[in-house]
Amino acid sequence: MRNEVGLEEDEEQLMTTNGSSISEHQKISTSSRFSSLLASKDRDYLLNQHATQVKVSDLEGKVTALYFSANWYPPCGNFTGVLVDVYEELRNNGSDFEVVFVSSDEDLNAFNNYRACMPWLAVPYSDLETKKALNRKFDIEGIPCLVVLQPYDDKDDATLHDGVELIYKYGIRAFPFTKEKLEELQKEEKEKHERQTLINLLTNHDRDYLLGHPPSEKVPVSSLVGKTVGLYFSARWCIPCEKFMPKLLSIYQKIKQNLVEKGDALEDFEVVFVSTDRDQTSFESYFGTMPWLALPFGDPTIKELTKYFDVQGIPCLVIIGPEGKTVTKQGRNLINLYQENAYPFTEAKLEFLEKQMEEEAKNLPRSEFHVGHRHELNLVSEGTGGGPFICCDCDEQGSGWAYQCLECGYEVHPKCVRAVDRGSMIQR
Repeated sequence: MRNEVGLEEDEEQLMTTNGSSISEHQKISTSSRFSSLLASKDRDYLLNQHATQVKVSDLEGKVTALYFSANWYPPCGNFTGVLVDVYEELRNNGSDFEVVFVSSDEDLNAFNNYRACMPWLAVPYSDLETKKALNRKFDIEGIPCLVVLQPYDDKDDATLHDGVELIYKYGIRAFPFTKEKLEELQKEEKEKHERQTLINLLTNHDRDYLLGHPPSEKVPVSSLVGKTVGLYFSARWCIPCEKFMPKLLSIYQKIKQNLVEKGDALEDFEVVFVSTDRDQTSFESYFGTMPWLALPFGDPTIKELTKYFDVQGIPCLVIIGPEGKTVTKQGRNLINLYQENAYPFTEAKLEFLEKQMEEEAKNLPRSEFHVGHRHELNLVSEGTGGGPFICCDCDEQGSGWAYQCLECGYEVHPKCVRAVDRGSMIQR
């Protein structure tokens, strides 16, 4: 918040959020900057949640975030709920923070319905030119996107384009989004990761156990120390989770069986369900289909883990090694690529699997016709036009080698190809 510190040669001096003084001239400059961005020749106002006009000049002195979003895109809806919580907490504690919604909605009704859940301001839906200009100025390539502007610093390096990631990762702690504040948070995060153990990840002052089967069984977190543990962020309402769940269940059982056959009593693998279900009933129903452990529904550790590991979408599988340190946050992708062979998910194991895949690729056909697609598919790698992709057959992530249609971009994992002869495809 701003604090008056006196007058000097008739020029009012104020304190910014990082402690430096600003002048009346800078205040006018800030007001002018926001007006040039958010007003037009016919409009000097924004709309609040109730469609009431609010002067653009009211943003003076506030850290202002431009929220590029649309109701038709699910990740926007997910982030909007998170941003609402952060916004209301910051406003309730007196922080000078405002959000301005820049809509990409398809029509006015969609805009109004979406804006109704937003407690902040919005550029009117009808002002297409201002919305286009903002998208061009800040080079918006995807949504949701949160661009954060400092009130008294319009330098490029003071404007943050990764507000979505920062809110997911730090919540209200990211405010006021200055370079100094983010450096402080990054330092704290580095120190926290260095001190990380399974115990301080999964316990709190009220709980030192996980739920087993039946859920009334309390399994001490300490019993997992020394094991490779997968933290499975998921929910019953999530369709991609529903698709991934049978695969994870199968891989979990195969890894456990392989370890039994290996005969190493000191090595083990376990999964802990980190629920984002909407109610206790959904949690209990979903957890009942799982053979592994779970954090209790609604436990505060769930939100802490989500921010700590920067989980922006589910399903997500974070792998913790036997020493309690993070091995990878890409467990889902690695299971899709390598199945049970991905265990124990270490860099050394993945390097071995990548080399193995390179060797196997040498024996793959350079092209194939796939039963699920009408065009010829060509074998590509990251070095020959490929890269990270979503398999059009199994809807899961992929990277490295793929069969790709050069005509329309269709891509599938090599293991998902169900080859048919060229003649049958031509007849189709």
